[in-house]
Amino acid sequence: MVATTYSCINTETVARPAMMGRSEVETHIGVVTLNRPEVLNALNLQLVRELDQAITDYEADDSVGAVIITGAGERAFSAGADIHENRELSPEDREAGQAERAEYTWHLHTSSKPVIGAVNGLCYGGGTVLATSLDFLVGCEKTSFRFLAVNYGQMNATWSLPHLVGINRAKELLLSGREVFADEAYHIGLINHLVPSEELMERTLDIAAGIARNRVEGLANIKQLLLEHSGLPIEEQYRNEIEGRTGRFKGLSVEEGFSDFLARKGRKPRDG
Repeated sequence: MVATTYSCINTETVARPAMMGRSEVETHIGVVTLNRPEVLNALNLQLVRELDQAITDYEADDSVGAVIITGAGERAFSAGADIHENRELSPEDREAGQAERAEYTWHLHTSSKPVIGAVNGLCYGGGTVLATSLDFLVGCEKTSFRFLAVNYGQMNATWSLPHLVGINRAKELLLSGREVFADEAYHIGLINHLVPSEELMERTLDIAAGIARNRVEGLANIKQLLLEHSGLPIEEQYRNEIEGRTGRFKGLSVEEGFSDFLARKGRKPRDG
């Protein structure tokens, strides 16, 4: 990864073993920690810019197979946008900042690398926008969510939440702004895994390693197709996948992909 000094986040690349067939391989996972625990990891513009840069750097690093985002401290993943900073901005700067936030959110959602949220505490407002833009979430008993925009006459996560929990549940959560605690979040599919808080990062790293062991182009291609398929008829999705295998998303042949297995069986893969 490109060496970068950050003030509002911490980054590290973690080596982690994972199984590939019967063999153990070393994988590399980028870990980004939102590091403003004194304000519950509120998302000021500097943090947004640094997070965007960190994701860009990880995307350029072919040794990194997946990225985890979590929050510093024991209380919060992120309490949302930094309202104190927002209050001090001029109307022009506030508008420019909103445009930056819009771009960084879409970058997170469309990143070529799998990006997983380890939601270590409360996740409110802009924090929920960040979290629901990621590929999936792992939570613990301290995890809770509130989609707060409705409380001040605004809206957020209308585009991302329905894909996670379904339209009816999304309507309830977005229209009420009520708190969703860990058990309910797991039950409705807002988080994929619910683990004890002391195991959150270890379990998330294990999950990420199982993803990162795969070829980076395969991961990127799957993410791209899933993004493109949203809203398309099922047959069009199917045809896109079939055409992609032999066209723009062409990867290894099946025999190339299973070369180790074939070698153990004493067979040589055919050329082509």
